[in-house]
Parts: sequence; structure tokens; C-alpha cells
Amino acid sequence: MNTDAGAAATPSEAAGAQKVIIQRGLYFEEIEADVIYAHRPGRTVTEADNVFFTTATMNNQALHLDAAWAAEQPFGQRLMNSMFTLATVVGQSVGQLTQATIVAQLGLTDVTFPHPLYHGDTLYTETVVTDKRLSKSRPGTGVVTMHHTGRNQHGDVVATVTRSCLMWTEDGHAAAIAGSETSDAELWDGRPEGGHR
Repeated sequence: MNTDAGAAATPSEAAGAQKVIIQRGLYFEEIEADVIYAHRPGRTVTEADNVFFTTATMNNQALHLDAAWAAEQPFGQRLMNSMFTLATVVGQSVGQLTQATIVAQLGLTDVTFPHPLYHGDTLYTETVVTDKRLSKSRPGTGVVTMHHTGRNQHGDVVATVTRSCLMWTEDGHAAAIAGSETSDAELWDGRPEGGHR
């Protein structure tokens, strides 16, 4: 127990002997292929989201920023920045799948935006794991391939993406936490599997 009167107690210390359950995603062996992971809650996107994200990423596309100009274009209004849509689709999956159980994101492929997302729409994401295998070169981890699909409140598909992640196994993560230190240089050495061992 932390005895420094001026220091804040850690969650474990504050709980005392009570069991502590830490929110996390799924370990490699817990992830199931060919089931639908429905991520909730949805995310209602706003004009503020669009303007902030677009300007923060130095994207001056009028289709996202200029309401008068966008009103004269084929969609008749501004569209949500597709990179915001992509980031939100991936982000919605984190709490259920990869929070604190991912080693690294290896790549994104096959990104599509088949229908626009507008201010005020609500984005819902589902994930199907299409492939998983233990890493051949990095014990205690596995490579998981996920297909994310984002839909608006009407069910229209607004984004799809295939994502590959290097995920911890439960034993591999426990061993890493217990002190088997691996430097960044050892992890990132230019090998296949996105450069990770």
C-alpha cells in the first residue's frame, strides 16, 4: 500500500483486497473468426467534428469546409471527411477487440467509401475476423485480420476497411508484463508481418 499521504492511491490500492477487473479488448485466443462483433454505442457525427478534423489535418477540401460551394455539388451539402470516417470506424472497434491487447497495427487495405456520411448521421460499426494465425517469428502473439464495416442510421454502408493487427496471446502478454523486456529496436526490425518480430 502506498504510504505517502500526498500521493494518490492507484486503482488497486484504492480497492484494497477487492478483486479489480480492468477493461480490455480480447486476447488472440479469445477472438472468434466469422462472427459479427457489433460495436456500440454508435457515434453521431457533427459539423464541429468535420471542421476540426479537416483543419487539424491541414486538408482544405471545400467539400468538407465550404457549405455554399458544397451545396452546388452533386451531394448538395458538405460531406464528412472520409479520413474521419475511417478513423472512427476503426476506433469504434477498439474497446471490444484491441484495447490493451494489441501489440501493433500492421496495416489497412481495401478501404472503400460507398456512400457519403453527412453531418448529423450516426455511424455504427461491425467487425468480422476473417483470418487469425499465431506469429511464426514472435512467440506470444498472433496476426489477426479484421474486416470493418461502417453503416449510417439507415443501414447504408459508408465505409469498409480490412485491418491487420499483431495481438497478444494472454500468456504472451502476462510474460511481457512480468518483465521479459524487449526493446523497440528488437520489435521493429524490418521483418515481414509489418516489420514486427
